[in-house]
Amino acid sequence: MHEAKIIETDTGLQPSGDGWFILNLKDIGWATVPGGGTWCVFEAPDAPSATLGIGVHILDPGDTPGFYHLESDQEGFLVLSGECLAIVEGQERRMGPWDYLHSPPGTAHITVGAGEGPCALLMVGTRTPGGTTHYPADPVAAAHGAAVAEATDSPREAYADRPTITPARSPWPVA
Repeated sequence: MHEAKIIETDTGLQPSGDGWFILNLKDIGWATVPGGGTWCVFEAPDAPSATLGIGVHILDPGDTPGFYHLESDQEGFLVLSGECLAIVEGQERRMGPWDYLHSPPGTAHITVGAGEGPCALLMVGTRTPGGTTHYPADPVAAAHGAAVAEATDSPREAYADRPTITPARSPWPVA
């Protein structure tokens, strides 16, 4: 396998095309959305992985990376620093540094930034052909602004009112 080309963007470095690469969190390009944190993904936009998604998401207290959902693929979340609240199957669980949430297929879940400062999460998810996601309405997640008002299987519907995602410079290392 060849090495991927690394290009300079306005927000940092980004791999281009397929191939292997090494990038540091402080150098890679990130994205942000109000109330949704700041994140980077370790893949080329023009050659996304068909089988695995991996990235780092930084959440300020109250931020959530998305809406409460369950999917046909597996996800995992490792707290690198700070604190967050995991809402899993309608139950709240506090997570701190080096805590790991394993979310098998079909497990309803979301994370919400908590504590006194930012939370950095390593997020990993499998990708399978025909993968599905369901967004249930959930009162526990809704209390944190992390749930849809009406259940849907459409990401477009779930995020219709979400602000626009914008490119961002790296916030790494997290203070």
